[in-house]
Amino acid sequence: MDKQFSVKVEESGRKGAGGHDPSVGPVYRNLLAKHCFPPLDDSHLNTTWDVFRSSVDKYPDNRMLGWREVVDGKWGPYIWKTYKTVYEEVLHVSYAIRASGVQSGCKVGIYGSNCPQWIIAMEACNAQSIICVPLYDTLGAGAVNYILEHAEVDIVFVQDKKVKQLLDPECTHTRRLKVIVCFTSMEDEEKEKADSIGIKSFSWNDFLHMGSQHPSELQTPQPSNICTIMYTSGTNGDPKGVILTHENATTTIFGVDLFMKQFEEKMTVDDVYLSFLPLAHILDRMIEEYFFRMGASVGFYHGDINAIQDDMIELKPTFLAGVPRVLERIYEGVLKGLEELNPRRRKIFDILYNHKLGWLKSGYKQNYASPFADMLAFRKIRNRLGGRIRLIVSGGAPLSPEVEEFLRVTSCAFVLQGYGLTETCGLAAVAYPYEMSMVGSVGPPFVYTELRLEEVADMGYDPLAYPPRGEICVRGKSCFAGYYKNPELTNEVMVDGWFHTGDIGEILPNGAVKIIDRKKHLIKLSQGEYVALEHLEKVYGITPIVEDIWVYGDSFKSSLVAVVVPNKEHVERWGHKNGHKNCFSSLCTLTQLQDYILCELKSTAQRNKLRGFEHIKGVIVEEKTFEGEKDLLTPTLKKKRDKFLSCYKVQIDHLYKNKS
Repeated sequence: MDKQFSVKVEESGRKGAGGHDPSVGPVYRNLLAKHCFPPLDDSHLNTTWDVFRSSVDKYPDNRMLGWREVVDGKWGPYIWKTYKTVYEEVLHVSYAIRASGVQSGCKVGIYGSNCPQWIIAMEACNAQSIICVPLYDTLGAGAVNYILEHAEVDIVFVQDKKVKQLLDPECTHTRRLKVIVCFTSMEDEEKEKADSIGIKSFSWNDFLHMGSQHPSELQTPQPSNICTIMYTSGTNGDPKGVILTHENATTTIFGVDLFMKQFEEKMTVDDVYLSFLPLAHILDRMIEEYFFRMGASVGFYHGDINAIQDDMIELKPTFLAGVPRVLERIYEGVLKGLEELNPRRRKIFDILYNHKLGWLKSGYKQNYASPFADMLAFRKIRNRLGGRIRLIVSGGAPLSPEVEEFLRVTSCAFVLQGYGLTETCGLAAVAYPYEMSMVGSVGPPFVYTELRLEEVADMGYDPLAYPPRGEICVRGKSCFAGYYKNPELTNEVMVDGWFHTGDIGEILPNGAVKIIDRKKHLIKLSQGEYVALEHLEKVYGITPIVEDIWVYGDSFKSSLVAVVVPNKEHVERWGHKNGHKNCFSSLCTLTQLQDYILCELKSTAQRNKLRGFEHIKGVIVEEKTFEGEKDLLTPTLKKKRDKFLSCYKVQIDHLYKNKS
């Protein structure tokens, strides 16, 4: 019998009558919550402000926030603020917010890339029971404009290079602001523009100074108070404002603490986290909150995601979190290096890889599976990540088992997947760091979460069948309080206390959850077959020539097509081998390259035993990455499928016309 990692607290589930009465499966909990949810370790720490304030008392001289500055034209070493220094700045900012006429329960926006000022502004909001509203750094003025009005924001803390977007005439709701505070300082022209529409503007230092001159009593929050309204970009329509309370946040923080204490790999004050995922997104936000709870250190990347390896080498982080696309790039980089090895060295690598994998699968932990293989073959890969990485977490979307296994073997670090949404305050399930049986899964339910599956009849998912499959539903103290100003949508996803995630999961024999589909991203082809597009993108995405891929299907057509961003080096090697001396841009226009990519995709499909109607029958080759100016991705790099269709519709129609 498989080792069990979750427990059924409601054993049988319930058979539905169909229609609006779907079947539901048993209720699962984490083993730590077998009989009841465990009490919080520190019952006096009920809000995120309590958590931060406690760490300031315990670890005043520990390094808290680190950043890099340009020295002689290059990025210099990390500079650090201690917990005590950060606390003093937080107090001054909180006093200045009060002095600006903002009261408890009002909303303050934060707009910019991850940096110390972002966190200091956030903690200042917590100190005064003010609601922090992140403005997405990667969204345009349209979404920022919407959030300013919808959330009724009074003050915005803004990065210097975002001031222009905030003051853009098209961002009409900026006029409602009382104050703009720049992370550094504003240009004179920007100050005049703000002044002309009745907004007071401050540099960071001027705002700190104002706070130091106007001390006031802190209005600290209660657990039930709103901590943040975090807007999720989604893939369609206007952003949704997810209301998260201080209780939601502290439940997640202490749940992670309890979870990690089970393992030798638990976090300590000496750990260092590299922050590069948007702080406006729940995954990075909650990881940083947890690190602050531990008195550990957070270093911010210098702003260029393509040069993040330089930050890794300088910071030497012990903890890394990324969305699958980031980890897939690490994987692809290693594969590219392997292709350049001579056959003998590649054979040695493969032998050592399988040797270590065998020991990991037999139950040995990362440090003991094969120190010899780590030293001989995998140390260089670890060094590319800074040399001290102990734990890598993937979230935001499913990570392919192939990539997860490869990184578990070669990174010399524990690699695991977590699952959650903004609505679950970041975590609904999380895998164990050393359990190879969880590769490809997101682990059992989170410590303070109950989870069950609900039938999705039109997709053929039944939680009472074997294997049990259905829509993932969760409940618990970390679940959100609702969507801001949108009770209809709240009632649509919250039914009888259960949050319906829209994700399709399968309960594995060991009690772990595997994400297999997305309820709304299933399309039916003209022959009546259902296709899970996101799943296929994961499968095809590991094809060596594919840098990125978007798969499209039309319900009036019988086949799938795709937009493929090819790997530049792979394409150039193909061109050289086949006598094409064109540049990369010109190579991408060649019909021969399209045919070659289709052939490679077919090989991937056959290798992964995809069904015939899941094979890609036509491709559009796109030389530019999807992260460009076309607004094709959400801040967590999920594809906006409607935007893709608008962008490539003419070429897609042409592909289908030529195939008919």
